[in-house]
Amino acid sequence: MQASDAQDAPVLQVPQKLAPIWQPKRYKVMHGGRGGGKSWTVAGVLLAMAAQHPLRVLCAREVQKSIKQSVHQLLTDQIARLGLGAFFEVLETEIRGVNGSLFLFAGLQSHTVDSIKSFEGCDIVWVEEAHGVSKKSWDVLIPTIRKEGSEIWLTLNPDMESDETYQRFIASPSPDTWVVEINWRDNPWFPSVLDEERKKAKRSMSKDDFEHIWEGKARKVAAGAIYRYEVEALYADGRACKVPYDPRLPVHTVWDLGWNDAMAIVMVQVGSAQDVRVIDYLEDSHRTLDWYVAQLEKRPYRWGWDYLPHDGKNGNFQTGMSTEQRLKQLGRRQVRCNAALGVEEGIKLARMAFPRCYFDANKTARLLECLKRYQRALNKAGEGNAPLHDEYSHGADAFRYVGMSVEHMYRAQQAQPVVQASGNWTPLDREIGY
Repeated sequence: MQASDAQDAPVLQVPQKLAPIWQPKRYKVMHGGRGGGKSWTVAGVLLAMAAQHPLRVLCAREVQKSIKQSVHQLLTDQIARLGLGAFFEVLETEIRGVNGSLFLFAGLQSHTVDSIKSFEGCDIVWVEEAHGVSKKSWDVLIPTIRKEGSEIWLTLNPDMESDETYQRFIASPSPDTWVVEINWRDNPWFPSVLDEERKKAKRSMSKDDFEHIWEGKARKVAAGAIYRYEVEALYADGRACKVPYDPRLPVHTVWDLGWNDAMAIVMVQVGSAQDVRVIDYLEDSHRTLDWYVAQLEKRPYRWGWDYLPHDGKNGNFQTGMSTEQRLKQLGRRQVRCNAALGVEEGIKLARMAFPRCYFDANKTARLLECLKRYQRALNKAGEGNAPLHDEYSHGADAFRYVGMSVEHMYRAQQAQPVVQASGNWTPLDREIGY
C-alpha cells in the first residue's frame, strides 16, 4: 500500500497484512518467522512518519552492548533506499531529521526506573527482537512511555510460549493491542534466494525447528535444552497433567541446596517402579532451613524421606552443623544424602527417570519451566560445555537428584507396607486413574 495520508513522506509499500500499522494503537505487535519483512517494513514506516512530522523514536532491545547490535544500520539502509539522505543526518549513536525528528538507541536491560526517565517524551518505542525482553524490563519501560498518543511497537520471532513477551502481548493481548502474524508467504517481495534457503531448510531441519524459524511458531522447549526431547515426549504423552496427592503413599522431598542461589525442593510420590508422580515444587532464595521446613509442613502430606545432595553432610562454617543434622533437629526424621556423582552421570539418571514421571502441570509449573530451559554453556565455537548455571539450573539440578533417588524411594516403600485410609495394610498398588 502507499502512505497516502503523509503528503510529504516518500511513497512506501508495505505488505498488505501490515497495512493497519498506520492506524493509532498503543501496542503494535508484529510476529512471525524469517522473511516476513517485519523489521524492514517498520524501519521504512517510522522514517516516513518522521519525515512527515517531528517524532522522537526510541529503538530498543533487551541487550545492546554496542550500536552494531541495534537497528541503526537497518534504518541507515532504508534512508538510502527511500532517498532520504538529505533529510536525515546519520550520526554514530543517533539519527536526526532536519525537522527535529530523532532516533535513539538503547538496551533495556541496562536501565533502571530512574535512568530510563530520559525517554519519557518519546512518541514511539520500537522494540526489536522483543521475544527476549524480560518482565523487569517491560515493567520499567511501559510506565515510562507516557506521552499522550505514544505507542510501543514490537517485532519478534517468538521463542518460547512461556516467555514474558509472548504471554503478555500475543497469548493474552489487551484491547489496546494490534497483533499480526506475518511470515514469508505474506511478503510479496520475498526474495527467491531466501525461498531456496527455506526449501533446503524444510528438507534438512526437524519439523519443530523449521516451524519455529520459518513459520514463527513458539517453542514449548528451548532448542538447546538438555532435556529437550524428554520434555517434548512428556507433553506429547500427556504426562504434564493434574496429578493428585495419594494419601496412601508417602511424599518424598528432593533438595538442591542454596542460599545466595535458589533452594529447590521437588516433592515426589512413587506408585510403582514405573509410576513416579512429581506432585509439588518449592523454590526460593535467602531463606533459612526452618522456613523451608515450615513451608513443607503447611502442606497436607504424609512425609517419607528427604533426599539431599552429597554435600548435605558438610558442616556449616558458622555453626558446624550440616544440613542433614539441621533437618533432623527440625523434626525431619528420615534424611538421606545421595552419594557423590558426576553431573553427566546424574543427567543420564534423570533421562532414565523421565519416561516414568507424571508432573502436576499446575503445582510444578516452575520446575517444568526449569527443565524446558536447562542448557549448556556455549564456548566461543558455539559448542556446549557443562550445564549453564542460571535461574533455571536449580530446579533442573533438583530433578537430577530425583533421578538419583527414585530407586531408593521405591525400595524403601517395598520394605514397608502402606496404610490405606480405612486402616487396612495392603501392598503398594497403582490406582492413579490417569
